[in-house]
Amino acid sequence: MALNPFFLQGSFSEQRLVQELINEQLKIYGVEVTYIPRKVVGRGKLYGYEDLKEISSSTFDDNFLLEAYVQNYEGYAGSGDILTKFGMSLRDEVTLVISRERFEDFIAPFTAGLPEDEILLSARPKEGDLIYFPLGGRLFEVKFVEHESPFYQLGKNYVYELKCELFEYEDEVLDTSIDEIDRTVEDDGYITTLILSGLGITATANPTVNTGYVRQIFLNDDGYDYTSTPTIAFSSPLGGTQATAVAITTSRNGIYSISEILLTNAGSGYTVAPTISISGGNGTGAAATCSIENGYFGVTQLTIGAQGSGYPTPPIVTISNPTGISGVATAGISTLGVVNAISIANGGTFYDPNKNPVITFSTPNPQPSGFITATGYAVVGSAGTITSIVITNAGLGYTEAPTISIGSSFADKIGLSTARAVAVVNNADQVTGVRIIDPGNGYISGNVTVTIANPPRITGIGTYQFNELIVGEQSRTTARVKSWDTDTNTLKVGINSGTFYEGEDIVGAASSAIFSLSSYDQMDIYDPYAQNDEIEAIADQLIDFSESNPFGNY
Repeated sequence: MALNPFFLQGSFSEQRLVQELINEQLKIYGVEVTYIPRKVVGRGKLYGYEDLKEISSSTFDDNFLLEAYVQNYEGYAGSGDILTKFGMSLRDEVTLVISRERFEDFIAPFTAGLPEDEILLSARPKEGDLIYFPLGGRLFEVKFVEHESPFYQLGKNYVYELKCELFEYEDEVLDTSIDEIDRTVEDDGYITTLILSGLGITATANPTVNTGYVRQIFLNDDGYDYTSTPTIAFSSPLGGTQATAVAITTSRNGIYSISEILLTNAGSGYTVAPTISISGGNGTGAAATCSIENGYFGVTQLTIGAQGSGYPTPPIVTISNPTGISGVATAGISTLGVVNAISIANGGTFYDPNKNPVITFSTPNPQPSGFITATGYAVVGSAGTITSIVITNAGLGYTEAPTISIGSSFADKIGLSTARAVAVVNNADQVTGVRIIDPGNGYISGNVTVTIANPPRITGIGTYQFNELIVGEQSRTTARVKSWDTDTNTLKVGINSGTFYEGEDIVGAASSAIFSLSSYDQMDIYDPYAQNDEIEAIADQLIDFSESNPFGNY
């Protein structure tokens, strides 16, 4: 049976009146909240199935002011604050009523223009969207949208009833450009700490050259069961400087042993190889011997001149090539102004018998018309010294004997060995010492250059902005800025995509700030409720799973 045609079940004008009355009541008795729609930026496979997708990452970067009536007039609903074994859990809930017309006219048109893969539903409020509740300064997540209450008054629905729970942050990006809202999650989520270097100063080192030094250390037995670094001691020379060294330990299968021994001073004056004693460290079995160099000079010690700053990792130490002793010769001239005699004052050392070092004669001074500069080459004997110089052109116009320069570069020689060393840095990112791997061979005092590489960044620039994306230039790891302390150069970040490398530059995508990473703490030390590590440590004291299952194996 059809409805009575003489009674209206709700006309447009009546529905319009009800909607306007509701809108007016919300403006009078409501609270101005901020509606923040969720945008999906990433989806992952669910249980490994390609056809099943779940939201893996979201962003909240739009905001809309909206009046809402608070149903919870006596306070927050829900379970309240619950103390659990993992910390405090806040379970506050709130129910808000908003105007359907206001949402459809002022929010839906903006969200409808976004890609469908970002906005799952634009026509009405959807579960997962956020609402900023200004009275408590808190973010709530929409958990359920009731769109049929009251139920079809005059044949139409006029409001949405949003049942909301306190928002639990899970590494979503909140970037509404409203500082009051964005800062609500500043201390939420998994936060890691990056200590950056703001100012770098290059370190320097000064070499000492000696003979009779320890040439090479041979680790005959690496020992075992060391719990701390053992002490290395050399016997003293009869006259000179006692060598010193440090042990470097390593761990294999939980057992510590010595991996290498590095010189801090190669000593001097040794005529026979010193004995090496290894003691301390609670270990046993390690043994080492060494060889010496008593005929030529090597770099026996590197003393720090300036410690520098801004070194998150040990810098590369470069020592110039040795050249050995250069050959020295003098020339004589005849009354005709030509070179007619050569005298070898010093044959030099380490010259390659298969090469002829370059010989350079100075030009006549003054230079008469038609002068000719003398030329020649050196002859190297089997002992690596220059035995003679052959004149290929006696020159012309000399009024006094020319000077002779004999090539003495690393390329001219054979049997030379370049010294090698490594730097040591402290927790303040300064170079505190240099350890010698190889003292080298064939050096001359006063003719050695030591270069310590520059810190990764001499000067940091810029100011990181809250919520901006940062990138590690080498690791390509990204993260979002939580806070930046310019006084301590401490950068707190969240939503890490990987692991940063110490020493790499950290670049801000929006601010273009660049600083070098000094140290990287991957532990979240700012979450007062993150007690998982403490719980695990205490549990391990009760039951040890490290070696085998204490409950037995199947």
